[in-house]
Amino acid sequence: MDELVKEEFTEKQSAFLEALTGEARGNIRQAMNLAGYAKTTKMSEVVRPLQDEIIKRASLMLAMNTPKAAFGIVGVLDDPSAMGARNAVAAAREILDRTGLIKKEQIEVKGAEGGIFILPPKKAGPDELGPED
Repeated sequence: MDELVKEEFTEKQSAFLEALTGEARGNIRQAMNLAGYAKTTKMSEVVRPLQDEIIKRASLMLAMNTPKAAFGIVGVLDDPSAMGARNAVAAAREILDRTGLIKKEQIEVKGAEGGIFILPPKKAGPDELGPED
């Protein structure tokens, strides 16, 4: 049975992570200030050990906003002339794409004899080149 690995963070690291996805709204320096880091602390010193956790939290934030993005697109159907509708749809599309809800495309090929796929020519590798003249 796999055990869940719970990462341990210092009090400042935890405060930084909470501020980064909360009050600082992604602003690293502001999150560092809110967490109590010194003004002289380099951002890379704080972010490097927390990189994986930052990515996890950003992914969670996108997932939490997926329903809002879907409603945003549907809302444009009700009022397509609303101010900023195009930008709202573009932003919603980006969130949905990043969370895995992508537009599905289907290609239907019909024919009496079946279909033929024409592929681009194969690129010759160094072993397949002919003799030099």
